[in-house]
Amino acid sequence: MDLNFLIIGSLIFVISAMLQGFTGFGFSILAVPLITLFISPKIAVPILVMFSLIINIVVFSSSRKEFNIKRIWLLLVFGIIGMPLGTYFLVVLNDNIIKLFIGILIALFGLLLLLGFRKEFKREKLSMIPIGFVSGILGGSVSMSGPPIILFLSNQGVNKQTFRANLAVYFFILNMFTIPVYVFNGLITKQVINFSITFLPGLIIGVIFGNFLSHKIKENHFRKLTLILLIIMGVLSIISGLKTA
Repeated sequence: MDLNFLIIGSLIFVISAMLQGFTGFGFSILAVPLITLFISPKIAVPILVMFSLIINIVVFSSSRKEFNIKRIWLLLVFGIIGMPLGTYFLVVLNDNIIKLFIGILIALFGLLLLLGFRKEFKREKLSMIPIGFVSGILGGSVSMSGPPIILFLSNQGVNKQTFRANLAVYFFILNMFTIPVYVFNGLITKQVINFSITFLPGLIIGVIFGNFLSHKIKENHFRKLTLILLIIMGVLSIISGLKTA
């Protein structure tokens, strides 16, 4: 392995893992466009999925007392149901148009929440059905299952540790459904495993430091930062869609 790639790759995983350890999301959004500058997506994405499992275990362990299964079980069920439809859309639709459309929605709703426009869903369980379903569709089509869940939890005023714990479980379970598919399709190769072992120390350092920071920031600052990052994710999705649409 090239020394420059070893150093740069380690930094990418440290920073990306720190972001997810801190906020509960953002690892793949940051790591994918950077690490794929150096290795093929067919190698990078399986590494990221396996790393996400580790990160989400660490994040959950630090905030497990705040976990609320009532807040995510319907999201999970309908997220899993929506994934096959998302995969179908990926096959038949232009994924860049999907990215553009979703990016606009994410940035718009994130900005509205940041500016204080918030209306909690009174019938929370009922609202989880379409939100979980849309999340599954986005996960299957453009690997962006997170934003609808992040927007929903933020809109409902979920405290930061419950927010982090619930996201960790949600992403963990969805990834558990993804890995067997990758194994079946021969994507978990010896090269993927070797790269994973090489970059694992940086990942662990990043997520532990991010976890530490998450306990030091005030609730209102955490919520604002989360929404700002979500808006950035939306803008990046728009740019990605425009570049290749």
